[in-house]
Amino acid sequence: MRLNDMRSSSNVEDRRRSGGQKLALGGGLGGIVIALIAVFVFKVDPNQLSSLTGGGAGGETRELTAEEEALGEMVTKILGGTEDVWKTLYPLAAASPKFRGAPRTYEEPVLVMFSGSVQSACGMAGAASGPFYCPGDHKVYIDLSFYDELKKQFQAPGDFAQAYVIAHEVGHHVQNLLGLSDYVHKERQRLSDEEYNRLSVRLELQADYFAGVWANRAQKQFSFLERGDVEEALTAAGAIGDDNIQKKMQGTVRPESFTHGTSEQRVRWFTLGLKSGDPLAYDPFQSRYEDL
Repeated sequence: MRLNDMRSSSNVEDRRRSGGQKLALGGGLGGIVIALIAVFVFKVDPNQLSSLTGGGAGGETRELTAEEEALGEMVTKILGGTEDVWKTLYPLAAASPKFRGAPRTYEEPVLVMFSGSVQSACGMAGAASGPFYCPGDHKVYIDLSFYDELKKQFQAPGDFAQAYVIAHEVGHHVQNLLGLSDYVHKERQRLSDEEYNRLSVRLELQADYFAGVWANRAQKQFSFLERGDVEEALTAAGAIGDDNIQKKMQGTVRPESFTHGTSEQRVRWFTLGLKSGDPLAYDPFQSRYEDL
């Protein structure tokens, strides 16, 4: 990626120098793998993972390495790129009759970089829970060690793969502003687990679609993509499909437990967004589940 024309966002909280406690599940990437199994296979709430990962306040202050500083700068620019795209694109989506009541202007989320564990409005979470968006405080949380996991455990390296992760979480923020996150949350009260899982899949695929829409518009605005970048994002989207994770972690696949979509679905919806550049052109909530 070429990020020279992207500005750095000011909506960043860098808490990495005073991170939480170390992972208790064997530490480091091993703990992340175990917790990914908990989240994606056994459906543990990510906000409950602090008990598994040794989350909590405290921890010694440390200096960041040059590599960590550079990665943080990249993430800050990607967030700035999402802000510049969505401040123009979001009002067009919010004007749609189906989002009646949504705010008409884009509210920029805050991105929190942390190490080890973090307290959010959604509860305490550890690095093992992976990147997440908290609707309660409109913040995206990420321990950048997740990128090592993406590269080493899921064979999805590359800077645009990293950008896709941020764009996906910002996609959840857009959904929250439009009222979609609240709709899905309320539906949980009346649906069976399997029915709710299917609704959750739609929410995740739309976040992938919004990530693709962002990439389309950002390319037109910043010309930031280089040869091989799109393939990196597609590899990342495919790597974290429910079927791929379940097969990798437990050797079997249970479609009724999917909450994020299959590898093929995640790649397809990101690609649809990348080709269209229009947040309203395709909608997984309006598609038959079998056609997703």
